[in-house]
Amino acid sequence: EFGIGNGVSLLIFSGIVAALPSTLNQFRFTFDVSQIPVYLAFLIGALIVIYGVVVITEAERPIPVTYAKRVRGMKVYGGVSTYLPLRLNQAGVIPIIFALSILLFPQMIFNFLTRVNNAVVAKISSVGLSILNNQWLYAVLYFLLVFIFTYFYTAVTFDPDSIATNLQKSGAFIPGVRPGQSTSAHIAKILTRLTLVGALFLGLIAVLPLLMRAFTGNNTLAIGGTGLLIVVSVVIDLIKKVDAQVSIREY
Repeated sequence: EFGIGNGVSLLIFSGIVAALPSTLNQFRFTFDVSQIPVYLAFLIGALIVIYGVVVITEAERPIPVTYAKRVRGMKVYGGVSTYLPLRLNQAGVIPIIFALSILLFPQMIFNFLTRVNNAVVAKISSVGLSILNNQWLYAVLYFLLVFIFTYFYTAVTFDPDSIATNLQKSGAFIPGVRPGQSTSAHIAKILTRLTLVGALFLGLIAVLPLLMRAFTGNNTLAIGGTGLLIVVSVVIDLIKKVDAQVSIREY
């Protein structure tokens, strides 16, 4: 009633931001004057990534929707044109969290099994750990899991059939598309294309720290994709809610 924003999201946001001073302190001790061009390239890359995260997070594909005219007595209702917004990134940061959970679980099991007395089990566990510790293989698996989970989560949370049914019940239709099943197929087709872009973007953001470590060999210069998405999402949401409160106070 009296607060602004989601409390849990703000706590996660605070935890991520609170880790920045220690990261900067570590960077201060490892600073090398000869690496200034690398640092500048990293700074430019970080700004580009932040800009890309903001754009993808806020990007929408508007689908035009028109409400049919209805005559009641001497008055005409409807005939209004609006749009149905489809977000480019419907899944948010959830696919990354799912993918991380699946990748971390085998590592926990293998770490536990390497300490058992059975030599065969310990050997198999050691081989499994060595495979998962391969950065390039880990990055490929991570990317594929994020890509798959983006489609899965979008399919679970967004139902084109339900949207089409609600539009039909409210007397709305998409110009040039028949109401009902055709509308559902049209929305699903657009959503599939949008999800492809969103899945590729999320996969790239997820493996970005791994790629930076592999190419630069510096663990300090690593932009956490998951943390960045959470920070940007919380900040954007907070700004919108503050603007809404300011508008309410003005009127």
